[in-house]
Amino acid sequence: MAGGYTYLLASKPRGMLYIGVTSHLAERIDQHRRDVGSAYCRRYGIKTLVLIEPHATIEDAIVREKALKAWKRAWKIYLIEAANPDWRDLYDELS
Repeated sequence: MAGGYTYLLASKPRGMLYIGVTSHLAERIDQHRRDVGSAYCRRYGIKTLVLIEPHATIEDAIVREKALKAWKRAWKIYLIEAANPDWRDLYDELS
């Protein structure tokens, strides 16, 4: 996909959450997993990819990221559990 992605990472089910945006999902998640992605993720051990949303353009992904960051925590948890009720790590499913 030539567009972009919004993604949510978690430290554990219902744990600390991180919302990000990228045009190169596998590379970006690999950075998080190697502790070079974000100081916040490094500090709180946030490495599990629990939600992926593809977008047609990176601009659409950025708009969605900003909207998700404004959401209440309970809404974010509901969104994750609707798509990934077991909080599986989706990293291994990336091509």
